[in-house]
Amino acid sequence: MKEKSSRKHSFRHWPLAACMALVAALLVLALAQQYLHRPLGTLPEERIFEIEAGTPLARLSRDLRDRGIIEYPALFNLLARLRGFEQEIRHGVYELPAGATPAELLNLFVSGRTRQFRLTLIEGWTFAQALAEIQRSEGIEPQLKDMTPEAVARAMNLDVSLPEGMIFPDTYFYAAGDTDLQVLLRANARLREILDLEWESRSEELSLDSPYQALILASIVEKEAAGSEQRGLIAGVFLRRLQMNMRLQSDPTVIYGLGSRFDGDLRAADLDETTPYNTYRINGLPPTPIALAGLESIRASLRPTASDFLYFVGTNDGNHYFSETLEEHNAAVDCYQRNRGDADCAL
Repeated sequence: MKEKSSRKHSFRHWPLAACMALVAALLVLALAQQYLHRPLGTLPEERIFEIEAGTPLARLSRDLRDRGIIEYPALFNLLARLRGFEQEIRHGVYELPAGATPAELLNLFVSGRTRQFRLTLIEGWTFAQALAEIQRSEGIEPQLKDMTPEAVARAMNLDVSLPEGMIFPDTYFYAAGDTDLQVLLRANARLREILDLEWESRSEELSLDSPYQALILASIVEKEAAGSEQRGLIAGVFLRRLQMNMRLQSDPTVIYGLGSRFDGDLRAADLDETTPYNTYRINGLPPTPIALAGLESIRASLRPTASDFLYFVGTNDGNHYFSETLEEHNAAVDCYQRNRGDADCAL
């Protein structure tokens, strides 16, 4: 009889126990919701956090706890599962904003809005310089290491055999894990977009046959101008020389052809050496660009400044002296190449 009475007593108290359990569960849920949507005191300032590819949810939660970012990994796991995000978290390097809530961190990891790195390619750089800058940039995965220029051109799917000049100098943003090839492809797409657009508005008298020829000329103008505002005049000199079958006689092309042999001093013997890029020895344009050409040099080569100049020489202050005759040009060379300066020149 006592056993039967005990069972009845247990049965009578079951609804109360269930209610207590339900209340406890609701209290835990409320506390969990409060925690998950409360700014984390452990994030007083922005922090960088990386999720490696293939990281499961449980490990991610532990990593967040071990880095001192969240306190309750089990609650973070629960939130992800309740929202169906367990398989949606994307790898990468993230910038965790100061004061973020655990729920906001989860949304960030699902969005894939990874940290963006900044990379700037400079006008006048060679392709080798640009590629080296890309490959040593933080977060870049080098895919083209030790490849020949010809192999790089094939990897970029270029319609020319060498990649020199075939990327646009600009600032690019990328995520950690992006490859050097991905950055090059974006820079090449940007170049093609600009070159095609500018080619459509080229001067009607332009003697160049293709956008690639314009890019070759623009690269020479970029190196000759060295940042000056005289690109249009310089391009005009070279274009008139091409029309008159005069050699371009551009020092930067000679220097490019010398490659690593150039020691900073351009000698008479260098001007006499025949290379595909020595425009003192070859007719017309060199076979490829010699540097990255910026927008202003591209525009100058397609829409040059009208003049009758056939010669120019640097004036040692970043500008150039332009001449119509060889006699005047020789006098300018004699003056400025001796570093005497403008005031001493009777031109």
